[in-house]
Amino acid sequence: MPPGGRGNFLSALLGAVVVAAVFAVLAVAGTFDGDEESASTADRVAVTTSSAAPGVPVPTPARTVTDVSALYRKVRDGVVYVQVSSRTQTPLGDEQQEGSGSGFVLDRRGYILTNEHVVEDAEVVRVRVGEGERLIRAQVTGTDASADLAVLKVEPDDVDGGLQPLALGSSADIQVGEPAIAIGSPFGLQGSLTTGVISALGRTITAPSGFQISGALQTDAAINPGNSGGPLLDATGSVIGINAQIETGPNGARSNSGVGFAIPIDTAKQAIPSLEKGERIRRAYLGVSTTDTTNASGAAIAALVRGGPADKAGLRAGDRIVKIGGTAVSDSDDVASAVAAHKPGDVVEIVVQRSGDERTLKVTLGTQPRTAVQAG
Repeated sequence: MPPGGRGNFLSALLGAVVVAAVFAVLAVAGTFDGDEESASTADRVAVTTSSAAPGVPVPTPARTVTDVSALYRKVRDGVVYVQVSSRTQTPLGDEQQEGSGSGFVLDRRGYILTNEHVVEDAEVVRVRVGEGERLIRAQVTGTDASADLAVLKVEPDDVDGGLQPLALGSSADIQVGEPAIAIGSPFGLQGSLTTGVISALGRTITAPSGFQISGALQTDAAINPGNSGGPLLDATGSVIGINAQIETGPNGARSNSGVGFAIPIDTAKQAIPSLEKGERIRRAYLGVSTTDTTNASGAAIAALVRGGPADKAGLRAGDRIVKIGGTAVSDSDDVASAVAAHKPGDVVEIVVQRSGDERTLKVTLGTQPRTAVQAG
């Protein structure tokens, strides 16, 4: 499905922090800039001086609800710093670029999960696992630009202290307000932890391929350039999402706004086995661009891809989609979610409103191309 987004709701990929060496001048470029967020005074543990008599035990100061130090110690060895190197052609010649992002260990066989946009076009990928000091070579085994996921592979024997996989949780039953902990390497600062909550569920964000990723988790845990691909954890230390994007500010300002997005771990679980094998992920494709309607529920078709599944089935620009495969459609985000729930080749009934009449059309879903095709 071509990118529609959510009206003027724009998201920017966190991306890797890019360092380009040109004529010995180092220029550092990230997807956005922003100051590091420091802990508030209220989040610090208060320490008081006891005046108890000798021999009387002094009570241990109470920890605050934001103290997740035990959780950090539990998971830190499974979080990965990812360094990439590539060459880019410029009018002045080839330019060597380096970037960084984050990831986390999936298992003891050496597989690591990160974002596709972190390793896109990378010629060399190196990782530093946990608190290790050595950068070791990693192989990209598979990428999926439509879900912004990539799997890397390292030799387990190359990792000092061995591999410590993180537990994969579930994003299906998460509730708004639950704790959310992000760990990664913002601006290359490896092992940085930030805390917050799940701010909203079911967001739709735009993937590097131009298609939409449905079901994204929104969090106010601070994420910055270099956090891309790192884990978003629940209160038990289980991974519930992969940090990927942040909302842009006014005039496209790219700074930590407290509105970040993570790809749900359940989406990643479906793709990981194929990405480990280097197989292409095939997703269902409808071939329409939709917009929200102002005075009725549903999603209006703004344009269709010529020769696409919707076009072949007889859908038209101006039709208002109200149901896909038995699932009610309230807005454009629902269209993306409903199509994503099916597989290529599935025949689904799509109910539309056209000129005041309700019509049901059967559509054979296609296979999503590697990049979005302009509808028109």
